[in-house]
Amino acid sequence: MPLIRRIPKRGFKNALFKKEFAIVNIDKFNCFESGAVVTPELLLDKKIIKDIMDGVKVLSEGELKVSLTIKAHKFSKQAIEKIEKAGGKAEVIA
Repeated sequence: MPLIRRIPKRGFKNALFKKEFAIVNIDKFNCFESGAVVTPELLLDKKIIKDIMDGVKVLSEGELKVSLTIKAHKFSKQAIEKIEKAGGKAEVIA
């Protein structure tokens, strides 16, 4: 067997640098009052998410019935459309 096949494989693993986001669907925001500013810390206090991890990402599953200003690290395109349709704002946290 050639030497190259007998030596263990070593190298770069991208999994060490992977970012994991706490996922929140839009229908979870209906428990807040209209006009409220929703931050990741407020989501932790209400126990909607367990941990912020590398950030919070808002997805568009469900229907938003109240007008809110939502601050998160990432948004899906449909989530931004649904938030603005309900009269709210989506702000990206750096």
